[in-house]
Amino acid sequence: MATYKKRGYKPETKQEKQNQVEEQSTTAEVFNTLDESASKTEDWVISNQKYIFIIIGVVAAVVLGYLGFNEFVAKPKQTEAMNDMYQAQKYYNDAINATTEKDSLFNLALNGGEGKFGMLDVISEYSGTPAANMANYYAGMAYLNMKDYKNAIAFLSDFSGEDEILAPMAKGCIGDAFVQLNQQEDALSYYEAAAKMRSNEFTTPMFLYKAGLTAMDLGKTEVALKHFKAIKENYPSSKEGTNIDIFIGKAEALASN
Repeated sequence: MATYKKRGYKPETKQEKQNQVEEQSTTAEVFNTLDESASKTEDWVISNQKYIFIIIGVVAAVVLGYLGFNEFVAKPKQTEAMNDMYQAQKYYNDAINATTEKDSLFNLALNGGEGKFGMLDVISEYSGTPAANMANYYAGMAYLNMKDYKNAIAFLSDFSGEDEILAPMAKGCIGDAFVQLNQQEDALSYYEAAAKMRSNEFTTPMFLYKAGLTAMDLGKTEVALKHFKAIKENYPSSKEGTNIDIFIGKAEALASN
């Protein structure tokens, strides 16, 4: 057990004197070790300061280079890309709202017209920009509407979104394309992924519903039942939730057979 020693305490016995010498020796060793370590660190810094300054300079150059690229290259390039994509977006919107000649308008959206860029030109000319990324979505959806399902899958797969609606829409529409190609297993996995990506009253119940129907077609009634019940429990006021009890009943009937 440790004992408290008053200030000015002097050892009286031979053992106490020996203990004090050992304590002082140990303390000295600790400080010597620290001094040696500090000295070695200082020596390393001195001998390697040239390389340290080079590393600092490289890091600073990278940071400044990124800021400069973003300000003087990336931003103007994005603005230019958005301007060039304007007419293609208009063709796409016209195609969505049209009652006739939809395919020809989607084709103009993809390939351009009247000397203006199409989505495919934007993707090619402005690779790496947000505009090119958005053009992948438009191109994929155009191909899906034109029943070119393989190209729809390819371009929608290249789209990267973080927003609430377009990100799950792209994923779920890949599922739609796989359904048309009679690849139901692939479709089911994409529908389920799309439903999990976000939680909202529009895309989530829609893709849960499609996942349920696809699971039913595959004979996976328990999986279908799980998706239908998720709609009933979490999205009862959605469009899909209106008649969901009918589908739950069908799935339960099939599961019990």
